[in-house]
Amino acid sequence: MSLSSTAEPRVAIVHDWVVSMRGGERVLESLCRIYPKAHVYTLRHDAAGVATSPDLAGRRIHPSFVDVLARRLPLGAAEFRMLWPLFPLAIESFNLAGYDLVISSSHAVAKGALAPPGALHVSYVHSPMRYIWEAETEYGARVPGGPLGRAAFGLIAHYMRMWDTASTARIDALVANSRYTAERVRRCYGRDSTVIEPPVDAGRFARVPDPPPPDREDAPYLCVSALVPYKRVELAVRAFAGRRSRLVVVGEGAERARLAALGGPNVELRGRVSDAELERLFGAARAIVHPAIDDFGIVSAEALAAGRPVIAFAGGGAPDVVRDGETGVLFREPTPASLGEALARFERSRFEPARLREAARRFDRAEFERRFRTFVEARLQSFLSSRAAAR
Repeated sequence: MSLSSTAEPRVAIVHDWVVSMRGGERVLESLCRIYPKAHVYTLRHDAAGVATSPDLAGRRIHPSFVDVLARRLPLGAAEFRMLWPLFPLAIESFNLAGYDLVISSSHAVAKGALAPPGALHVSYVHSPMRYIWEAETEYGARVPGGPLGRAAFGLIAHYMRMWDTASTARIDALVANSRYTAERVRRCYGRDSTVIEPPVDAGRFARVPDPPPPDREDAPYLCVSALVPYKRVELAVRAFAGRRSRLVVVGEGAERARLAALGGPNVELRGRVSDAELERLFGAARAIVHPAIDDFGIVSAEALAAGRPVIAFAGGGAPDVVRDGETGVLFREPTPASLGEALARFERSRFEPARLREAARRFDRAEFERRFRTFVEARLQSFLSSRAAAR
């Protein structure tokens, strides 16, 4: 198998798992639009979870043996993630022979896919595996089974780090979704990467009307997030304790019951909602609260596209999206008090919706697709040239 400078490359896209529509799946949608004939491979595929996506719903997606096991074994609420130690084997089990270009979209193991000899492998990295790198202690503390369970988790994490580093060395080119992720890629793997921010459907959020007037104190704040510890929704819930303003939280996760117990009467947990309902909630909100250390924070970019300012923690990828005092307010300490001070600053400020929407244009889906296509085409040309010189 060899690449031709004139023939259209045969493309395989490898994505960690396709079970719901989140930021990573928006990237996958764009990759499928750039390469409409590409074949998609994934650890686990739940067609119902992506049924609202016209780019993914009708596409044939090839799942791994993890998908078969997840459907047959009684794995409980954690479902296929209980099979985590098998993920490297599963991702390497895909037969990618015959492809000229492999594109992995990875926040876990997808970038470990084995590209065939003579193929170019470009990996879009949403994040190095957080739970085996900087958050291993945090995740390990919640593993069931007491000391024995934590010891087992530590051993598996050690193996996964070695595999993760070795598999990343096989990749020809790395793309990171933010400067924060690029720095983590450098720290974890010793590799440089090119930053291309993930896509936002600006047209979708352009339909959202301008925010309610500042004197509408009944207009709620909105937090859209998975309810898992590293998203730190607890900071927002605690910061609204005793405040007159309301907070609406959209999202599901293991933390929901605990957050519900912490929240006062002015905090409403809505769970997972439809796209139409989410747009309605954006339309009712005065601002978006984003307390997580995210690798990029696509919700913040979506908020700007909807004309909403963002109150975000000044870490992770947030400074790539939110400019303090211009498109929102940043808070520096991961405490309810620091977030509360940011809320107070926000309420003394004014933000022009048109300027916020303009700031979001650099994250538009079309811009992402143009930049990514250009990057890959340049790498392909360089790859072909180096192969020709070697011959």
